[in-house]
Formats: sequence, structure tokens, C-alpha cells
Amino acid sequence: MSDLHLFSPLTLRSLTLKNRIGVSPMCQYSSIEGFANEWHLVHLGSRAVGGAALVFTEATAVTPAGRISPYDLGIWSDSHIEYLTRITDFIHKQGALPGMQLAHAGRKGSTQRPWEGGSGIDQTKKGWQVVAPSALPFTQDSLMPIALNTLQIQDIVQAFKEAAKRALAANFKIVEIHSAHGYLLHEFLSPLSNMRTDQYGGSFENRIRLLLEVVEAIREVWPDEYPLFVRISATDWQENGWSIADSVLLSQHLKEKGVDVVDCSSGGNLAQVTIPSGAGYQTGFADTIRHEAKIATAAVGMIISATQADHIIRSGQADFVLLARGMLNDPYFPLHAARELAQPMPWPVQYAVV
Repeated sequence: MSDLHLFSPLTLRSLTLKNRIGVSPMCQYSSIEGFANEWHLVHLGSRAVGGAALVFTEATAVTPAGRISPYDLGIWSDSHIEYLTRITDFIHKQGALPGMQLAHAGRKGSTQRPWEGGSGIDQTKKGWQVVAPSALPFTQDSLMPIALNTLQIQDIVQAFKEAAKRALAANFKIVEIHSAHGYLLHEFLSPLSNMRTDQYGGSFENRIRLLLEVVEAIREVWPDEYPLFVRISATDWQENGWSIADSVLLSQHLKEKGVDVVDCSSGGNLAQVTIPSGAGYQTGFADTIRHEAKIATAAVGMIISATQADHIIRSGQADFVLLARGMLNDPYFPLHAARELAQPMPWPVQYAVV
């Protein structure tokens, strides 16, 4: 067991996180034309008040066609910066660090919001043409994507780069590249969704090319003193798909390109897959990648208690935990966890007097 624990500080480049609890990106489907609003301020701000060290935005689209739904948060325009800055300022004032997850939905874009059914919507209903590495729909009922050509791929790399510059202008301190859950960059990684025969398909080296190009492009504009995360799906949970062995090798490449943390999720690229979920069911991926690729990792997925989260850190399975559903259920999870684990962590003075 390590001397480190859930409330040990974590230093990444020039930044120090006050504990090892973060708010995982969670889509809110509450934007109009990509703009943040009061919902995002309260949703993200309340988790910062609750004691999280790092608060990530939802998957934030780098182009309009990179959205999952017409109501996704966006960062494709300079006009998006102003309100986002209001949010980051508030998060900073709570002693937390604001992070932005940059994303492109690929073939899983142009859908209704989940509470509206989640099905694909065409261009007559605020939808758009979806794109992918290959012309393979996510399901039989999904929209048919067009395969990106090499010029379009380079346009997307540039869009990620420009998005990172805007995130910096909005005073975010960490960016995470979303390469998981069956969205565009994951689609390129997996041999089950990438049937290309050019330099972006076929071999492992070709399938990881786009993600590495995005990392390189962002590192050109993202300050050396700020960390860069990448979220991956460590496995497709399908034979002959993307595997944990692939993820270890990819993570070694990511480390060489200047990535600081691999955020270890799984699945999402195939609709008909059985995932053996349960408490901490993905933590083993973070453990394997941390020890075999020698890179810091974040564990995510059904981390539901303070003692469980603390054990993940103490046992060296991951350097950090990211909570989603747990933070929705309890925005003050870190404060409650500190009390349960007998760790010093003051409540906001406005609440301490009640």
C-alpha cells in the first residue's frame, strides 16, 4: 500500500490538484448553438463548491458536426469563450481547476437528446451529415456516415487545435481529448469501425495516427506548464476489437507525445456488446496501463464510495478518480468523503455556519 490517499495533492506539470477527485465529463444537452449558459454554470460550479479538485466540462464539440446532438456544448467559435470564462472564474474561486474535454462525435452524432429517444435526426430536423473513418453506421437504425477523406481529416485536426486555443483563452487549465465511447477518434482506433486502406487504416500504427496528430497539434498551442489528458476506451469488449494490450501500447505513444494522464474508460463503439459492469469494473484498466505504460491514469466507472475511491489510490491502481453518476447523486461527495475518511477539508464558510 502507498502512503498516498484520496486527499493527497497531485502535481501534474506546474499544477497541483488539492485532492484526487475529479468531476467526469457528463453531457447535459442544454446548449443552444454550442453556447454555455446558467445551467452549465450551476452544474459545474456546484461540484467545485463540493470540493472536487478538477471539474471537467461535458464533451465539447470542436465543430458543429462534431456534436452528439444539436444541444451539445461547443468550442468551435470565439463567441463561445465569454460565458465559458465566467464558469472557469467561478471554479477557480472555489479552489478547483477547470478542465475541458474536446470531442468529435463522428458517426454517433446528429441525434436526439436521450430524453427525446436518442435516435438519429436528418438535416430536415436540425441534423447534419455524420462522418466516420469508414461508411459504417453505428447501428442499423443510425444515420449512414460518409468516410472522411484526408483533407477533411486534416481539417478536423486543425479544429481540435483551434478549440484548444479557445479553451486556453477561456482560462481552462487542463484539456482532455475524447478518444473513447465510439466517438470519432475511437472509431479510427478500432479495427471494427475502421476499414480504411490508406495511412489512417489497417495497421495499428495507421489507426492511431489521427489521435497522435491531434495530440501533436494541441501540444503546439497548449502551454508546456499545463497537463494534457486523453480519454480512451481501454477495450471494445469484443473479440478482434480494440484491446487492453492495444491501449497499453497506445499509452506509451501518448506519453512520448506529451500526454500526462490516460483516462481509462471502455466500450461504446459497438451497440450489441455485453459489458460485465459492476463496482469499479474499469479500474483494472487504469491499473494495467499505469504500471505497464508507466503513465499516470484516471479511473472511472461505478466508483460509488469514499472507501472504494480511497482504496484505488492507496493500492496504486490509479493516480486519480473521476466520478460522474456519484457526483450527480451528491455534488458534495468530496466533502462528505473527507469527513468519512477523517481527512481535513473545510466546508465553504457559507455552509459551515449552518
